[in-house]
Amino acid sequence: MKLLILSFLALALLAAQSMAADKAAPTTADTRVFELRTYTAPPGKMKDLHARFAIIRASCWEKHGMTLIGFWVPTDPKGAEETLIYIVAHPSEDAAKKAWDDFRKDPEWLKVKAESEKNGPIVSKVEAKFFNPTDYSKIK
Repeated sequence: MKLLILSFLALALLAAQSMAADKAAPTTADTRVFELRTYTAPPGKMKDLHARFAIIRASCWEKHGMTLIGFWVPTDPKGAEETLIYIVAHPSEDAAKKAWDDFRKDPEWLKVKAESEKNGPIVSKVEAKFFNPTDYSKIK
C-alpha cells in the first residue's frame, strides 16, 4: 500500500512539473530557413566527395550556426555517381551568408578541402536554394 501511494505521488509530481513547464515556456515560432545544396561531381570523383563529407563533422557547420539536416543521393545508380544533396538549416538567409563566409575561412574546413582535392577538383557544380517550411510541415 505504501509503495502504491509513493508511486501515485511520484506520478502526480511529474504531471504537475510537466504542466508548469508547459505554462512557463511559451511556444515560439521556428523561423529557420532551409538550404538545399546540390553538388555535382566530375566523373569518377563521387567517392572522394563522400569521403570529404564523412571527414568534415557536423560540428564544423554547427560552430558557424548551421544545423545539418541530412545527406542524400539519387536512387538511380548513374545519378548516385554524380549527385550529392544535403540540407542545412539557418536562423535566416542573412545568417546563412555569414555562416558560409565564416565556414569558408575555418582552418578545419580548409584542411579537409585541400586534402580532398589533392588529386584535382571533386565538385564541378554547386546549386543552393533556400526554402521556408509550410505551416503544415512537421519540420519548421
